[in-house]
Amino acid sequence: MKGNGCLAAGLCILLCLAGCRSQGKAPLPGADSAPESSAPAVPVDSVPAEEVTEPFDANTSIQAVMDDPVFGDTGLFFFKGNPGEKFALCNAGGGFAYVGAMQDSFPHALTLSKQGYNAFALIYRPGAQTACEDLARAISFIFAHAQELEVDTGCYSLWGGSAGARMAAWLGSYGPAAFGGDDLPRPGAVIMQYTGHTDYTENDPPTFACVGESDGIANWHTMERRLQALDGLGIATEFHHYPGLPHGFGLGTGTVAEGWINQAVVFWEAQMMG
Repeated sequence: MKGNGCLAAGLCILLCLAGCRSQGKAPLPGADSAPESSAPAVPVDSVPAEEVTEPFDANTSIQAVMDDPVFGDTGLFFFKGNPGEKFALCNAGGGFAYVGAMQDSFPHALTLSKQGYNAFALIYRPGAQTACEDLARAISFIFAHAQELEVDTGCYSLWGGSAGARMAAWLGSYGPAAFGGDDLPRPGAVIMQYTGHTDYTENDPPTFACVGESDGIANWHTMERRLQALDGLGIATEFHHYPGLPHGFGLGTGTVAEGWINQAVVFWEAQMMG
């Protein structure tokens, strides 16, 4: 399949995060583990209660959302594929202190759009909890506006590298509603790169994972053990580890990992057929 590879930075994403707040959500399992970045750790609930404003509603203007400091650094970039095709949502790493989209989500989303899929890249707030809440709201927004966006919501996939992989895994394990989103299906596939994430459930989606053997942040054996555990539960998995590669290789262009994203797409497509 071929897509138009169009990148649209839509203001509508600000609305997709509207109403997402850090109060009243269940704490993340394992969220107190070390962030996968050289950046310092940040608190899980990074938005102080006094900064929380009233939720927006459907009639709130785009400008009003843009003016809210809570959402000043959030965004959803849409890399449009073929009309009516399924969608993927990509999440970059950054230790929950920043979002490394130029390395871990924009290239992935663009590549997926060129294969015909509709791809989104999320810019989320710092903190593991708020990041997952933003991801839940982004998924909810895409489902609510699927007709306008011309996307198929069936068997959608969540992608992520490092901290972004943790986000994809948590939403895969517990679903958007657990983080303040709508009551929606879990993803049809989770695609993870280089993370030390260990949490899982018997309801986890099919999972593809890859990591470098020389990763000094996320030990590849940790990823291997998690995938083996999922496999033991009868959950479809695929795991790749690459000699000599460090943390954060992205698409892996020019390395032994080059082409992994095509294998991940094949894995995702197998779930569509299942």
